[in-house]
Amino acid sequence: MDPDDAVKALEGVAHLVSKLSSDQRNELIGPLGTMAEAESDPARRQFLERLSEGFGILDDAV
Repeated sequence: MDPDDAVKALEGVAHLVSKLSSDQRNELIGPLGTMAEAESDPARRQFLERLSEGFGILDDAV
C-alpha cells in the first residue's frame, strides 16, 4: 500500500473514532483487547494494544 494512502486511511478512521460516544468507544475497546491477546505476531499485538490510545479511544472511555 502506498504510504500516503495508508496515512489518509488512518486519518479517516481516527476522524470517525473521534465522533463516537463514550459508550461506543467502550464497546470498541473490548474487541481490540481480545484481538491483541489472540495475536501471535508481536508487532501486530503491539499495534493492537496501542491502537486505542493512538486513536484517542481511551481519552474519554471509562
